[in-house]
Amino acid sequence: MDQVLAEIEFLARSANRGDVLTLVADSPHGRQALAEKTGASQPTLGRILRDFEERNWVAATEAGYTATATGRLVAAGLTELSESLAAELHLREISEWLPTDDLGFDLGRLGEATITVPTQTRPSAPISRVIELIEAAGRVRIFSHAFNEQTLAAVVEWVAAGGEFDGIFSAAAIDAVAHETALREQLHQLHAADGAMIRVLEAAIPLAVTIADDTVSLLLRDEQGHLQAAVDTDDPAVRAWAAERHDQYRESARPLVEGDLAVDS
Repeated sequence: MDQVLAEIEFLARSANRGDVLTLVADSPHGRQALAEKTGASQPTLGRILRDFEERNWVAATEAGYTATATGRLVAAGLTELSESLAAELHLREISEWLPTDDLGFDLGRLGEATITVPTQTRPSAPISRVIELIEAAGRVRIFSHAFNEQTLAAVVEWVAAGGEFDGIFSAAAIDAVAHETALREQLHQLHAADGAMIRVLEAAIPLAVTIADDTVSLLLRDEQGHLQAAVDTDDPAVRAWAAERHDQYRESARPLVEGDLAVDS
């Protein structure tokens, strides 16, 4: 293990080392081409290439320096580690609210996601971001454990303008709406719209996910239910997961009926 850590430290001490190894693992490069792409001086490149040759990571060929099989192995691991760390840094501030047990995809897929958090001047910024995605879409699918007034109002207006909506909500969410006059009336309007289908799932839905055309958005809340962030991405793996989860819930859910919105006197 000490030797492994020593090799990691060797690569980490110089960004040029990782860049050179990645480049020659992709295709043969001469020293001039490596200098142009990395910005490293010729003496620096000479030391790097000698160190790599001693480790049998690269070999000099007529086409230029190229990675050996073991060099490609190290380069692949370095790329994977770099991408994982970049994703972790991107997600670090919101990581404690990510429902990792319920996400069926690698978190690295969110490494380039758009993250919207509340601010002092825009406390509802995450909701506004989701609404923005909905209003730009032609088809929206949702599965969620909660409603919020802003999003519901926006969806009602968007469906009236021709949008196609397919929402699945937990029975607990529907019951909460039934006891809020403004939300109940909005949901009545949405339920009556031609372009909307609303279903109720008796089981709990642990996530709040919106699929607006090809973009998936997750609303993240803390343990007290306070909204902390919206995370959206068009990553294909995340989109496939969200669509599959929506279909799974859809199979178990039933259509919303007017009785669901009746309030016991």
